Amino acid sequence: MMKTNFILLCLVSALLLSYAPTAMPLTCSPSQLSSCAGPILNGTPPTQICCSNLKAQQPCFCQYLKNPALSPYINSPNARKVAATCKVSIPIC
Repeated sequence: MMKTNFILLCLVSALLLSYAPTAMPLTCSPSQLSSCAGPILNGTPPTQICCSNLKAQQPCFCQYLKNPALSPYINSPNARKVAATCKVSIPIC
C-alpha cells in the first residue's frame, strides 16, 4: 500500500510539473517604446508606462543600437536621462 501511494505521488508530481507554464519569448518591438517618445524627444519626465516598457525592452537595446534608424534616439542625451530616471541601464554593445 505504501509503495503504491509513493508511485502515485510521483506520477501526480510529474504530471503537475509537465504542465508548468513557460516564459513567453521576448518580442523586440521599438513601437513598444512609443510611450517614451515625448520624454526622449522633448526632455519631459517619463511616465510609469514608459519606464515599464523600457525595462521590458532592455534585452533588445543592443539590437536597437545596431539599427542606424534607432541608434540616434537611444544614444541621445534625453534617452540617457529617461533611462537613468527609470533605473534602466543602456548597455555598451
